[in-house]
Formats: sequence, C-alpha cells, structure tokens
Amino acid sequence: QVQLVESGGGLVQAGGSLRLSCATSGRTFSNYAMGWFRQAPGKEREFVAAIGWTVFRTTYADSVKGRFTISRDNPKNTVYLQMNNLKPEDTAVYYCAATRKVTYSTGSRSAYDYWGQGTQVTVSS
Repeated sequence: QVQLVESGGGLVQAGGSLRLSCATSGRTFSNYAMGWFRQAPGKEREFVAAIGWTVFRTTYADSVKGRFTISRDNPKNTVYLQMNNLKPEDTAVYYCAATRKVTYSTGSRSAYDYWGQGTQVTVSS
C-alpha cells in the first residue's frame, strides 16, 4: 500500500507560479512511476504530467508543455510539479498518483493504482 499526500496548492494570479509536492509513504518510492492529474468542476479528471522510475523520462499534456515541470526526489520520497505562467484554465483540484504497473511515464489514468486526496489550485484573472 502507498499513501500519497499533496500540498502546495493555493490562490495565485494569472502569470504566477506554484510548486506542488506529493509526499509518499508505505513502499519503495523509487519503484513507482508517478503522475499528476487535475479535475475542474464539472469536468473529467485529466492527465497533466508523469515521470517514470527507471530513467526519469517525463510526459506532459499539450496544455501544460513549456509551463509545468514534473520532477522527483527519491531519497525524499517526493514528487513535485512546478507550475509557471499559470492561467485561469489551470484552476482545478490537482491529484498525485502512483503505479507499479509500468516503469515509464504514462498519461493513462487507468494505469495508476494509488491516488492522493488532492490539493486545490485557483488562478485568478
């Protein structure tokens, strides 16, 4: 079993930055591929970014490429999402997810077994 706890969300003006953190516990963090997803009110949960656990390859949704960066610190059992140049359409609850089904970065929601409780990000115009 893996526990995931997100933090770092908040209210920011358009053009600003936030860094989300996802602290994990319970199993060997380095053996899990990690992802970030988000869900806006009335919308489906969508993929944002992912990072593998073998070669740390990353994958991003087109809507965040060039603005968001996912990274991981295995000794700290933590994955991060640096979000720059935020836009009002980035407003959502952001969820961290983990999987051992694959070793590479994947945007497939069904690939992830464990989810955090989410952290709210609100971007004002």
